[in-house]
Amino acid sequence: MILTAKERMLLEDEKSHEEACVQKYQDFANQAQDPQLKQLFSTYASKEQEHLNTLNQILSGQVPALPQENNQQSNENTLSLQGQYNENDKKLCTDALVTEKYVSSTYNTTIFECCDTNIRQILNHIQKEEQEHGEGIFNYMRNTGMYTPK
Repeated sequence: MILTAKERMLLEDEKSHEEACVQKYQDFANQAQDPQLKQLFSTYASKEQEHLNTLNQILSGQVPALPQENNQQSNENTLSLQGQYNENDKKLCTDALVTEKYVSSTYNTTIFECCDTNIRQILNHIQKEEQEHGEGIFNYMRNTGMYTPK
């Protein structure tokens, strides 16, 4: 597969975003106080590494297989300690949520600029997983009392 200059540029941007996400989630897993949050961040670091590996395959001219749908979501963040949380964990969650919002939005443009339907589907799958990460963080924040939607 040969990428257009625009596709390559946008995919390189996505690659840099994924590299930042991998590093961020690894760092956040080390900094988080709550063991459940540490696990959430570690899980997301692994998923972001998968995204990065997929982008590297695409950039090398390969069309990776579309990953199988995983109906297991990261919404098991139900805590009995409503309202009890560490302020540093809240800062980490807020940063992670803002990052997921941004990264998910950048995939939208990249998807629309890709010529190959298979690549579009793969990027759409990655975008969906980014949105699920955001949902997992949102639910963790809501369940711990860090954030209350109004």
